[in-house]
Amino acid sequence: MSSETGSGADSGTKRGPLDVKKVMAALPHRYPMLLVDRVEELVVDESIVAIKAVSINEDYFNGHFPGRPIMPGVLIVEALAQAAGILAVESLGLSGSGKLVYFMAIEGAKFRAPVEPGVLLRLEVSFVQKRSSVCKFAGRAMVDGKLAAEANFTAMIADPPPV
Repeated sequence: MSSETGSGADSGTKRGPLDVKKVMAALPHRYPMLLVDRVEELVVDESIVAIKAVSINEDYFNGHFPGRPIMPGVLIVEALAQAAGILAVESLGLSGSGKLVYFMAIEGAKFRAPVEPGVLLRLEVSFVQKRSSVCKFAGRAMVDGKLAAEANFTAMIADPPPV
């Protein structure tokens, strides 16, 4: 990992688990777009392991696909991005600051296995590069120890747009 700025927290400090209340303090997302249920472990300036409990009650399963429910790949990547957002704001000392983390690029997304209702989706994300306003990440989504999806992505940390 390349770090070009100091962080707001001690590098390498381990945190977790974080419950959904702490997840919501770090992210602006709310139901139905909140896709991280808890954080198992967060290592400041390095990585995060988060969990998404995939439930049949989620509305997208009504149409994706009737008789064969599968979590849309774009939502798996969004879940990875939300985990990365938590990692970024916690590592940069911005939790509760109102700053938003915006996608800039998604590269090398690969989907290896369908994600079905009733599983715990393990979201593993690491910094590839960290700067004060732009960060690069590598993410993997796992189900029962098997790779379901992976992607590299870039995000920008910025103020929310004016109301």
